Amino acid sequence: MPNLRSICAIAGIAAGIAWAPFALSAGAANSPIPNFAPDNQTGWVPLRPEGDEFIPPESGAGPVMAEKGHPYVPNNSGQPTYRIADLSNPILQPWVVERLKQANDRVRAGQVPFLPHERCWPGGVPGWEVYTRVRPIYFLQTPQKVTIIDELDHQVRRVYMNVPHSKTVKPSWYGESVGHYEGDTLVIDTIGLNDKTPVDNYGTPHTGQIHVIERFRLIDGGKTLQATVTVDDPGAFNKPWTAVQLWKRGVARPLEELACAENNFSFLNYDVVPIPEASKADF
Repeated sequence: MPNLRSICAIAGIAAGIAWAPFALSAGAANSPIPNFAPDNQTGWVPLRPEGDEFIPPESGAGPVMAEKGHPYVPNNSGQPTYRIADLSNPILQPWVVERLKQANDRVRAGQVPFLPHERCWPGGVPGWEVYTRVRPIYFLQTPQKVTIIDELDHQVRRVYMNVPHSKTVKPSWYGESVGHYEGDTLVIDTIGLNDKTPVDNYGTPHTGQIHVIERFRLIDGGKTLQATVTVDDPGAFNKPWTAVQLWKRGVARPLEELACAENNFSFLNYDVVPIPEASKADF
């Protein structure tokens, strides 16, 4: 049986074969479709040291950030700190503020905060974009589908191209994503998310009404991948808000095997939030 590295290499080659005529025809029509996977070894890692943190927009409503006076400092960037959310963000509905206050209080009391990737939880959308600041993400692009793979626990998103959303969507960890290209931008529209994942690493919750639109494009001469994310959830937020994430080209290597599933019972004493287990298949 071939190993994961071989499978990924084959998949990358296959994606390249399927992608090539599509890209050329688009170019002939003066529509520069971005190629996020020029080979089977291009992985993208967060550009900034605090890559597990959203970047606020230049103007308008933005994501939850650190409380003033309590900045978030990641490892290898000085004395690390745990996150304490700014509860004054006007996007937050009262029940969300209360949920974040409980998380803040636990941190102030000296407890270790819950982070989805440290407990092997799925990242969800848009939380997957700040899921880890170390491991790369990979793209496989074909005319029918764009597959995004996070190396950490091999979490996979499937974006079905140029099709409408289903009439009825069963809620799931990553929801239903459909996409299309607008010039040099990949636009992904996601609905049907369950309410089990936070939208960020502060633990900001959402409801099943959440609707996420992501716009991916290459900037800086193709050296940087930019995602602009818009989140609309009338059950949790007073208004839609926007955030940005940036990735750079990582070390050129195929996807590596990195499972996050076993030997984590009582990990960091998170007995109240065990590793998710499915009693039956979602589909």
